[in-house]
Amino acid sequence: MSSQVQMVQQMRKHTASSDSDPFSAAHVYYGKDEENKYKNQPRLRTYSTHVVSSNKTLDDIYRRGSHDETTLTPRKFLIDVETTLKNLLEQEDTDHNMQITIDDYGPKVLSVGTAGSNGFNRFDIRGTYMLSNLLQELTLAKGYGCRNIVLDEARLNENPVNRLSRLIKTSFWEGLTRSIDHRAIEVVARDPKDWTNDPRCRIYVPRGAPEQYNYYSKIAKERPEIRLDVQWLASGNITAEYVKSLNSKPGLLALAMDQFLDVKTGKFEAMGLPFVVPGGRFNELYGWDSYMASLGLLVHDRVDLAKSMVINFCFCIQHYGKILNANRSYYLLRSQPPFLTDMALRVYEKIRHESGALEFLRTAILAAIKEYHNVWMAAPRLDPVTGLSRYRPDGLGVPPETEASHFTHLLEPFAKKHNMTFKQFVEAYNDGVVSEPELDEYFLHDRAVRESGHDTSYRLERVCANLATIDLNSLLYKYETDIARTIRTVFGDKLVIPAEFCTGNVKPDQVESSASWDRRAKKRKAMIDRHLWNEGKGMYFDYDTVKREQITYESATCFWAMWAGVASPRQASALVNRALPKFEVIGGLVSGTEESRGAVGIDRPNRQWDFPYGWAPQQMLAWTGFIRYGYQEEAERLAYKWLHMITKAFVDFNGVVVEKYDVTRPIDPHKVDAEYGNQGGDFKGVATEGFGWVNASYIYGLQIVNAHMKRALGACTPYDTFVKATRLQGFL
Repeated sequence: MSSQVQMVQQMRKHTASSDSDPFSAAHVYYGKDEENKYKNQPRLRTYSTHVVSSNKTLDDIYRRGSHDETTLTPRKFLIDVETTLKNLLEQEDTDHNMQITIDDYGPKVLSVGTAGSNGFNRFDIRGTYMLSNLLQELTLAKGYGCRNIVLDEARLNENPVNRLSRLIKTSFWEGLTRSIDHRAIEVVARDPKDWTNDPRCRIYVPRGAPEQYNYYSKIAKERPEIRLDVQWLASGNITAEYVKSLNSKPGLLALAMDQFLDVKTGKFEAMGLPFVVPGGRFNELYGWDSYMASLGLLVHDRVDLAKSMVINFCFCIQHYGKILNANRSYYLLRSQPPFLTDMALRVYEKIRHESGALEFLRTAILAAIKEYHNVWMAAPRLDPVTGLSRYRPDGLGVPPETEASHFTHLLEPFAKKHNMTFKQFVEAYNDGVVSEPELDEYFLHDRAVRESGHDTSYRLERVCANLATIDLNSLLYKYETDIARTIRTVFGDKLVIPAEFCTGNVKPDQVESSASWDRRAKKRKAMIDRHLWNEGKGMYFDYDTVKREQITYESATCFWAMWAGVASPRQASALVNRALPKFEVIGGLVSGTEESRGAVGIDRPNRQWDFPYGWAPQQMLAWTGFIRYGYQEEAERLAYKWLHMITKAFVDFNGVVVEKYDVTRPIDPHKVDAEYGNQGGDFKGVATEGFGWVNASYIYGLQIVNAHMKRALGACTPYDTFVKATRLQGFL
């Protein structure tokens, strides 16, 4: 037997490939059991010029007339993973970042052996997209322990829209899913934002969940190597002083748990309800990130994840008084933009015929009512004069999740004033040893910016806590109308408030009707029209509740009024015709106008929520709002531009999906020059998470664009080119 045949037979013993579907998930494609790896595979040999009887094997080699493959079966490659990966990176990854992109200047071609010829025949893999896909597939195969693989060419030249959609569904959501239990608490508890001298796994448990305290204490005892520190959270009112006292020992805040049947043992085990994290350095349950992610999860029928995040939010409201910025101890006083009612109603529509669906919705609406009264319609967030709400969380000192050096330019003059080192001054200021009202005012607004989710922006800097913003008040209007409609249509216009959801003047067994919530919505709309709407400019602006005047910063958050339904048809028309042209650019909607941002430079750097950056939430809320008011064409156009930008970066830059984009850049929009950089792009070989709300925006946006647009996106066709082509063919 020839040495080449021996090599092929040896490779077959250690080769992974899909059974039939070339687009199956990586864990299926590369992770099958050995006995199943060769089912339905085309034979790994070339055809002989002789007629070979059916009982012949590879040991019986006949003269080949040609190595050319004449079979009509799809092309597959026989690849030595380690060797090919090494050669590919050495030849094509010229900037040595473990990615193959258009920035690399290699020959952009690699020859590999075809499976149909047992590796004798060679085929050239050409171009950045196919080569970067090859790198991704080899990285995945290596991760699953494969030494050799039979790789479908279809995985390398797959339509990029289909490929990204598939990866989000089969890989990215799983990569971003967490739960706080014995399975991986040491991973979830790890905090890259813990700047203390002894970072460790720590969890705080509310007094109302003693079973969780016992559960985590048991884990800490059984697994001392993870150094899990289990702490009770103080009962009663959580104060700024108390939260500051926890900054030297930050930790996770416990979330909801449930009992699940372990099919292996037949016993019920406690497990944390799963949630989807944003990605990058953000490893917790975030507020509005979770809502945005749920829009994509529901399209992918991951109702289980969206539902469990709603239940986690209800747990937070019940035990911590609010939906938290994220479930870390230093966020106890800070919330985020409220989306609970819409999120719960979307989940309910998916499960309404299931057992327990009505109770799920009841709990979510009760939690939203408590949050509404306890957080947004109470001091310090409520402006008593207008009745509008503000982002205005309590707190003391420098935000602990941010390195103090982030504020060096601000704090150093005060350190010199007090004849202290930088570190000494930060400690003295945080502990109240020195008093600086100017810094108190600065950090009041800084905390408010972070609560708004728009950290950071010149729109909000040094003024945010005073602003009744159009975004927050649109969301609260949506709360009021959602609650009114749900009480009226689902609960027979009568919803009883149990004791655990009471707050303020609400008493146990108080009955809520739709009428009171309709009145609240009507009043808020009147105040929004009076203080936030600008008839002359045809758009909404934020309102300074201290100076009693509108601010002039033009923000894409003006379209949130359409998402919430607070805009009248006439106002919506003005927004589309007069405001939209200010924000629409090559990649969709930009966060704010360049004129409003002003000049930037060394002394005034870019802020990530200003021009020229665009974010997934702004896009999705605008699309939904435009469709709500009948502006389908505008929604499709904006969605196409956003999806094209993401697809083009995905194709040109090794499958990258990041937190935000420079929506004015046609070539490399993921390269962001702002204070926090960009999350999601720092991977080796293959992206496994993307970024939560961008993943969702891609899937959600594909539901909005039409069939012609989807095909054009697969060819990375710019919007202007697409329009010209469709007009020529009579489609527009």
